[in-house]
Amino acid sequence: MIPPELQSTIDSTDKKMKEAVTYYKYQLSNIRAGKAKPSLLDGIKVDYYGSQTPLNQLANVSAPESRLLTVQPFDKSAMEDIEKAIMSAGLGLNPNNDGNIIRVPLPILSEERRKELVKRVKELAEDARISIRNTRRDANEEIEKKVESESLPEDSLYEAEEEIQQLTDSHTETVGTLLDKKEEEIMTV
Repeated sequence: MIPPELQSTIDSTDKKMKEAVTYYKYQLSNIRAGKAKPSLLDGIKVDYYGSQTPLNQLANVSAPESRLLTVQPFDKSAMEDIEKAIMSAGLGLNPNNDGNIIRVPLPILSEERRKELVKRVKELAEDARISIRNTRRDANEEIEKKVESESLPEDSLYEAEEEIQQLTDSHTETVGTLLDKKEEEIMTV
């Protein structure tokens, strides 16, 4: 049985690893895979009266068609700022402003662009895995220190490290599953 002193470290390690997976999911949601999704524009910040405001707080974003996003600002005076923010977001999108609504047509992805996106998704997955492994290393070091300083039995050290390794494997597998799913989504024409 793992002592409570070590269980708290294991719990915080699990939480940190879940955060790494959640952040990876967030990054994947901002990578376009063909179909129009309103979440594609979630990461965009608009300079609105001197402050960087998330786009979804300034406008209603919807996907009426599979290759079109529409952005309807709550405040019409923010139209140009929203349009500039979408253009400069690095997503390769060219919004059209008709005075009432901003239409954002999504170009068909070329094979080359799909491969670039898959490469980017794999880089992000590796970053998530590195974050998970770093969390494991830090947790193992913390557990070793606690076992030494609090004169806990050595068996509890091995049990705790084994538990942390299981968490690491589980979260790394989750990242791999998300990667496979996104890669398939990107490569589907």
